[in-house]
Amino acid sequence: MHRGLVHAAAWSFATGAAVTLSWWGVHTVMSGTAYDRPRAVPIAAGTQGAGAAEAPVSSSTHRPSPSPPPTSGPPATRSPSPPPPARPSSGTPSPGDAPASAPPAAAGNVQSHPTRGGRVVLELAPDAATLVSATPEPGWSMRVWTNAEWIRVDFTDGSGATVSVFCTWNGHPPSVEVVEQ
Repeated sequence: MHRGLVHAAAWSFATGAAVTLSWWGVHTVMSGTAYDRPRAVPIAAGTQGAGAAEAPVSSSTHRPSPSPPPTSGPPATRSPSPPPPARPSSGTPSPGDAPASAPPAAAGNVQSHPTRGGRVVLELAPDAATLVSATPEPGWSMRVWTNAEWIRVDFTDGSGATVSVFCTWNGHPPSVEVVEQ
């Protein structure tokens, strides 16, 4: 009987020491860990030229509407817009999206441009473009510049590789160019 108690005490002591050592090791490693930031980064609105619609914010919990809501006219004249389709099928808005006097720049088609550094989604109209979202791949960081005539999104990884997505429309319809360095 005495021998059984000695074995049980030794087993309990060894198990307690192993659990304590494991907890201490995990706690030490996790206390120095910096957690990754969210992959979807909201785009700052209001950095475009005067008269242009604000860039919609996109995140994992908020999806932008396919076209901006009308900004003029009394609310009684606007009809509610239907729910956005899962994938835009054409570049023309539904009748409830914009009033009849809206300029053609309010209607555009949404294009996704996947790269090895991330994905850029742009809404292209005949004479302008709007950045809908830009999402870097894991291990890549992102930087965005917007102007009245162009949009630039850079994806950079830790080794110095850069993937740039340029959208320009200065006096011509928007064109998109992807440059890898």
